Amino acid sequence: MNIEQVIWSIDKTIGGPSRSVTQILKILGLIAPESKFHLHTAKTDNPILTGFDLTNVVLDFYSKSTLSCLIGLEQKLSQSGADLFHGQAIWDLPVHQMAKTARKLKVPYVISPRGMLDPWSLRQSKLKKQVALRLYQHDDLKRAACIHASATMEAENIRALGFKNPIAIIPNGIRLRDFPIKDIKRRQRKRKVLYLSRIHHQKGIELLIQAWSELSTTLAHNWSLDIIGNGDADYIKRLNQLILKKGIGDSTQIKEPIYGPEKIIAFQEADLFVLPSYSESFGIAIAEALACGTPVITTTGTPWQDLNKHGCGWHIPLGISHLKKTLEEALEMSEDTLAEKGRNGRKLIEKKYSMHAVAQQTYRLYRWLLNKETRPEFVI
Repeated sequence: MNIEQVIWSIDKTIGGPSRSVTQILKILGLIAPESKFHLHTAKTDNPILTGFDLTNVVLDFYSKSTLSCLIGLEQKLSQSGADLFHGQAIWDLPVHQMAKTARKLKVPYVISPRGMLDPWSLRQSKLKKQVALRLYQHDDLKRAACIHASATMEAENIRALGFKNPIAIIPNGIRLRDFPIKDIKRRQRKRKVLYLSRIHHQKGIELLIQAWSELSTTLAHNWSLDIIGNGDADYIKRLNQLILKKGIGDSTQIKEPIYGPEKIIAFQEADLFVLPSYSESFGIAIAEALACGTPVITTTGTPWQDLNKHGCGWHIPLGISHLKKTLEEALEMSEDTLAEKGRNGRKLIEKKYSMHAVAQQTYRLYRWLLNKETRPEFVI
């Protein structure tokens, strides 16, 4: 098989998709050594990697045009001899370049919307997205051989828009060796709540700040809240102003983004991870926190019902009151009780969300689309 993938960027600032795509490709290269995998993306200042250490997995960078197309991409894809194309995310023109080329060559293609067809996401920059849908995006999706969703909730949102294509429900994965479970003996005395993701209004950070400010000082006096990530400078400034306005500057800090070992340490040192998003197709930071043994609070805007089912966190309705109540419940728990929830989370990731399991499902999807095996059970 010759699989050509396109993603707008793998810069460190992009978040989950850049990490999951590159990690899955590494494993695909190992489990299918007879196949070729090729990733095409834009040149950026801080890519998470500059190449793969496998001969059958190749990475190419392209300059951007004034219209944000990738210069030379269509020619390269046309000459690739691809059996299948796979585009990561929508709205960005490189994936449209891929879809257009695939149709010209009569080669099947997959599109992974990455949550960008969820109702909340579609309401953001609504007019711009409506124009894009009319010009190219709806047609690109409609004519895909398969659409990839990372959770059942995302698949339902795609179906609600009228798309009849096969949908493959494959979660994002975690490479477990990168996320060792925490050692409780190394814990700090002061306990910590952590938010670690992009700093963006989609993530519900204002809700977290408001709920945190409403906790009693008796309950929260031995806790701190760290908000870590990259985002728009003006938005971060507004969040800092909100923190000061609520009088929680002593316990709450917004910090610069961290990567690699520093990020793992942050997950391990946290007693609790909170991601109160309005909408997530998956929420890779949730999986990373659980892999490190840290219990999670998140909202029903994310597809993480498993938190309640497996006793490793809280999957709660969106809103300040729900978040405040859940924070109070979690902060009243002993360190041992939270640690037990964390261990349950690690078991869940090992069972269901390991990168190897996800890569195997992706490989099966590719083989099915190329008529090399029967339809997988995760395709609806």
